[in-house]
Amino acid sequence: MKSPSSRRPVPKILTVSRAQLLSENMRRVIVTGDELSDWPEGRDGANIKLLIPDPDWSLAEFRERIEHGPRPTVRTYTVRRFDREHNELWIDFVIHDGGGPASDWALHAKPGSLIGVAGPSGVKLTTTEADWFLVCADMSAMPAAEAAIESIPASAKGQILFEVQSEGDKRSIDHPPGMQLNWLIHEQPHTPSRQQIDLAQSFEWPDGRAAIFVAGEASVIRAFRQWLVKERNLPKDDLYISGYWKIGLIEDEHQEEKRANK
Repeated sequence: MKSPSSRRPVPKILTVSRAQLLSENMRRVIVTGDELSDWPEGRDGANIKLLIPDPDWSLAEFRERIEHGPRPTVRTYTVRRFDREHNELWIDFVIHDGGGPASDWALHAKPGSLIGVAGPSGVKLTTTEADWFLVCADMSAMPAAEAAIESIPASAKGQILFEVQSEGDKRSIDHPPGMQLNWLIHEQPHTPSRQQIDLAQSFEWPDGRAAIFVAGEASVIRAFRQWLVKERNLPKDDLYISGYWKIGLIEDEHQEEKRANK
């Protein structure tokens, strides 16, 4: 039996302070609460687990379900930013009707809406001193990618590839002027796409040390892994590459498949 000190912390229950549409298919929900007082610094871009309540649950019922079960639906998301001055956590969601429990929650979130948050994990891009950078992401991974870009020195050079669902998803992204921002449109994200890997491979490979962030759909990640790990033999310490989802699978099925393939 685990000792009390070794048990995982109880997830925090937070409330929505406001929400805003970032682009045609991306919505930012900003949550707050006294339980954020011990949130660690330097975790922008880290994973968190969201525990999603039914709309008709009271705070007491939600807390009872979190602490004693059966637990609510859990989905993995990203800390876009933690604003300690205002005690707020930013979470960005790809939204569309019928998009799943987290997307549906974000689509209808309003001030006072409840959400459970567990985490955070560690940050993804740990190498920020390099000669050049490559950052590639679809919309599911853009929050983590944007946080990674914000950690890169202002003098950085390289390429950013963002694959989005529509022209309406292009928006202003703060990035080092020496990094070129490339937008790719893939209107049917639940069909395979090679746009990112094809464009990345078309660039001349610069001299010097590379730091690379690639995240998104599993088939895209598989192609990047073949290229970067097996063909270019990049050191693992200079590379973050991760499948955030897989066409045809819900998150629980995808996570189970990833664990089985480790």
